[in-house]
Amino acid sequence: MTPEISARRRRDVIDALRRGVVPSNGLDALAVGLDRFTAALDDDLDRVGSGGSVFKAVRGEYGAGKTFFTRWLAERAKRRGFAAAEVQVSELETPLHRMETVYRRLVEHLSTEQFAPSAFRPVLDGWIFALEEDVLARGTISEDDAEALDRAVADLLERRLGDISRSTPGFAAALRGYRAANATGDHLTADGLAAWLGGQPHVAASARRVAGVKGDLDHFGALSFLRGLLTVLRDSGHRGLLLVLDEVETLQRVRSDARDKALNALRQLIDEVHADRFPGLLLVITGTPAFFDGPQGIQRLAPLAQRLATDFGPEPRWDNPRAAQLRLPGFTVNALVELGQRVRAIYASPAVDSRVDDEYLAALARAATGALGGKVGVAPRVYLKKLVADVFDRVDQFADWDPRRHYELTLRADELTEVERNAAASADDVELPI
Repeated sequence: MTPEISARRRRDVIDALRRGVVPSNGLDALAVGLDRFTAALDDDLDRVGSGGSVFKAVRGEYGAGKTFFTRWLAERAKRRGFAAAEVQVSELETPLHRMETVYRRLVEHLSTEQFAPSAFRPVLDGWIFALEEDVLARGTISEDDAEALDRAVADLLERRLGDISRSTPGFAAALRGYRAANATGDHLTADGLAAWLGGQPHVAASARRVAGVKGDLDHFGALSFLRGLLTVLRDSGHRGLLLVLDEVETLQRVRSDARDKALNALRQLIDEVHADRFPGLLLVITGTPAFFDGPQGIQRLAPLAQRLATDFGPEPRWDNPRAAQLRLPGFTVNALVELGQRVRAIYASPAVDSRVDDEYLAALARAATGALGGKVGVAPRVYLKKLVADVFDRVDQFADWDPRRHYELTLRADELTEVERNAAASADDVELPI
C-alpha cells in the first residue's frame, strides 16, 4: 500500500523521476523492500536521539539503491526531529582526508524538516532563540528588560558552551560574536561569523576580529567544530544529526598516498563515533562491495577492515540489520513492477490507472532490463524515467495514445550514465517486446 502523500509531494516525486533523479521527499511511497531495515534503524535513531552515536555502512552495487536508501533514511530521521546532511566524497572537491572540506559540505547541505539546505543559519538563530526562551521560562526576568535579558542569555550561553570552550575555544568565541552581532544589527559581521562557523575559508578579517578568532578551519579543528554543531543542534531542539558520506568507493581511484590518508581518517572518525565522542551523530557511509572487499578499499587498512567486518551469507533475507554493514540486494523484475505500481498510484491519473495495467508495467520492466544487458540492478532509474516521461505523461495527455501500439523503448547514449552505457553495450541485439 502506498502511504498518503500531499499533492505537492506527488508533483515533486513525479518531476524528479521524470528527470531521472532520486526525489528529495516522499520516499516512503517508493520504499520497496526496505521494511526489514526499519525496526533496527529506528532503534539506532532512538539511541542517537538519547545522546549516543552510531555508525553504519551501506553496501550495494550500482543500481541497488544506496542513494535512495540514505535519502529515505534522512527523510525518516527529519520527521523524528533530526537534522541531516549528505556529502558526496570526491578527490578534488571533498577529499575524505581533509575533514575541513567534509565539514564545510556538511554545513552547506544541512537540512531539517522545516528548512532546506542550508539550514545552518536557521539552526544558529533557533539556538539563540532557545536560549532566550529558557531564560524567560525561569520567570525572574521580564521580556521588556532588554539589558537584564541580554546579561542572563550571555550567562546561560557561557554555561552551555562550557564543554565547547574547553575543546574548541574558537567555535565558542564565534558563537558569542554571532549572537552579539545579531543583537546589535551588525548583519555583515554576523554573516562573516556564520560563514566562519560553517568552515568557509577566506572570511573577512574584520568579522573574525570582532569575535577574536583567527585563521581558517583545518582537519583537526573540523572534528571539534562537528562536536560544537551537535551541541547547537541539541540545544536548539533537534534530536541529533544524520551525516551521510556518499560514494566513498571513489577512494579506490585516487592516488595511493591520498587513499591511505582517507582510509585512516575514516578509521579515526569511526573510532570517535564508537567512543561516543560525537553524541547525537548517526554516521552512514555508502560504497560498492568492491570497496568493502577489494584490495584498493577497506581491506587496504586492516584496522578499518576489522571494524567493518560483517559475515554475509548466501541468503540476503537472513542478513542482520543491526550489523555494522547493511547489504542492499538490489532489484528484481518483480520489485521493479511493484515500484511501477507505486509510481502509478502517486501519479494519480484515471487515464493512467485504466490504460497502463500491471502486465504492461512488467513488460516495460523486462524491456528496460533487456536493453541494459539483463542487469536488473542497473535498470531502476531508466525504467522509472521512461515510465513517467514516455508512458504516463503521454497516456495522461493524449486520449488516443496506446503505449502498446505507439511506444517502443529506446535508449540514447546521452541519456545514460557511464555504468548504464556499459550495461547497454553488453546487450547484443536484444529485442524489446512491450
